[in-house]
Amino acid sequence: MRALLVCFICVTLVVGCGTEQRLEFADGSHTELSQWQGEWLVINYWAEWCGPCRHEIPELNDLHAGRLNHGLIVLGVNWDGVQGQKLNDVITRMQIDFPTLIEDPYLHYDYDRVEQLPVTVLINPDREVHRVLMGAQTEQSILAAKDGLKQT
Repeated sequence: MRALLVCFICVTLVVGCGTEQRLEFADGSHTELSQWQGEWLVINYWAEWCGPCRHEIPELNDLHAGRLNHGLIVLGVNWDGVQGQKLNDVITRMQIDFPTLIEDPYLHYDYDRVEQLPVTVLINPDREVHRVLMGAQTEQSILAAKDGLKQT
């Protein structure tokens, strides 16, 4: 009986380790976390009521449009946790062109839950936090932070 229990636990652990973590987007699509392995991620936290967030959206849209040239992926997270059609309406009103995640990815990348806005988290290709940028960002400030340069 004990051997059977040990065998069950081992099988459960092996099967659990192979389970892919799935992330869903506001538009209803989804991806596997491993899809971004080897990529730079720019995770931006925003809210409709946040003035500086609204100010940086066009910069993030430009960064998203040039993602292939810059070698990064821009992702948004609604800080208020709005979901469904209400979230899609806010995305449309704010003219956000980059994908917005339904679930906050902070646990997947081992950083603290965001407590203020705006915040942009840079994740390097090894899935490690490279920088946490506080305040409104520009395309140039994000690229400089990615490259390890100081903002001017």
